[in-house]
Amino acid sequence: QVQLVESGGGLVQAGGSLRLSCAASGRSFSRYNMGWFRQAPGKEREFVARIRWIGDKNYADSVKGRFTISRDNEKNTVYLQMNSLKPEDTAVYYCAADFDLTDLSVGSWGRGTQVTVSS
Repeated sequence: QVQLVESGGGLVQAGGSLRLSCAASGRSFSRYNMGWFRQAPGKEREFVARIRWIGDKNYADSVKGRFTISRDNEKNTVYLQMNSLKPEDTAVYYCAADFDLTDLSVGSWGRGTQVTVSS
């Protein structure tokens, strides 16, 4: 199990950018698959992006071309660069480690950071 702490959320106008950070504990961070999810009010938590320890990445269709996930194993940190933000991106963003896309009860989760995009 790994402990995760997100930061970097805030209020931004549509078209703007934010970079989220997720600081992780644990001795095996470099071997963890890491990802970002988000949850808007009244909505289910949805997948945003994943980076496997091997280094390959994938994204939800809604953020492809706008968001970029990356990791720094030396700093035990994963990032989500969010560009061209839309009001629809407003949500609490959660970092996850060792998760299963088919069962969100699996893995470790941070407490979340709020992202609000104004029109």
